[in-house]
Amino acid sequence: MIFTSLLLILGLTLLLKGGDWLVDGASTLARKYRISELAIGLTIVAFGTSAPELVVNVLASVDGHADIAFGNVIGSNNFNLLLILGLSGLIAPIAVGAGTVWKEIPMSLIAAVALLLLANDQLFGESALVLSRIDGVILLALFALFLFYIYRNMRTEPQPDESTKKQHSLIKTILSIVGGLAGLILGGRLVVDSSIEIARFFQLSEKIIGLTIVAAGTSLPELVTSLIAVKKKNNDLAVGNILGSNIFNIFLILGISATIRPMPFSTAFNTDITILLVGTVALFVAMFTGVRKKLDRWEAALFVAFFTGYMIYLVLQ
Repeated sequence: MIFTSLLLILGLTLLLKGGDWLVDGASTLARKYRISELAIGLTIVAFGTSAPELVVNVLASVDGHADIAFGNVIGSNNFNLLLILGLSGLIAPIAVGAGTVWKEIPMSLIAAVALLLLANDQLFGESALVLSRIDGVILLALFALFLFYIYRNMRTEPQPDESTKKQHSLIKTILSIVGGLAGLILGGRLVVDSSIEIARFFQLSEKIIGLTIVAAGTSLPELVTSLIAVKKKNNDLAVGNILGSNIFNIFLILGISATIRPMPFSTAFNTDITILLVGTVALFVAMFTGVRKKLDRWEAALFVAFFTGYMIYLVLQ
């Protein structure tokens, strides 16, 4: 078990470094095309920091571990929204743009609602609970609409001045992307395999392992990216990273996972999806309490407290 735990730590480290390298390389390429910080946060950075979840989920789906796949995505989204955004808001109040309040936050809510409806087939008279290949295609179609929205925004937003930005060489950028992908794939394999072994050893359900250890581990890139962005007063990148990652996780990652292999759904996850829905609505409401269009420190503290209570609930389970 000590060796397995070390493999888990190694896997999480590779996921963290792989995501970091991928974000660095992809962001450099994006800046060459003068894309805005918010667009980078919602797309390139969000994809890079969601890459660990993508790799873990694809491997879990192929191996038939649906509870780890669902737990990873739902747990990561709750981790992102409640803990990472909460900790970021404790460092400094986070100002949020009007477009994010009225567009990106509702999109994140729509993603959670879509997952709840598509996974709970009994609502539509079906007996088997499964996220089918058709459901996966629907999620991917919604993801395509999200990308189209970002593309429309990129055409109308003012472009950043990159004259003072450090530019990496093309070879270094490519090596960063390739090295990041390699780290993510190897790290994802180690995380999935070692997490399953730990769950079996302690007689824990794959659901709990997915919602806690795997979700926290694959969310480390979002944690590091958002905290650094807030300290550098880059609120658009911090918020775009969190909301973009949550949208990516459901639409893209679960969409790909279900398309690869239909995934049986346990109704026990409905509680965790409900917490995600409540947290997203709370973020929207927070934009109109205290200072408008800003996540104040006291609101961020409530998010962290809510997450702490949620973790206690999972442990008691």
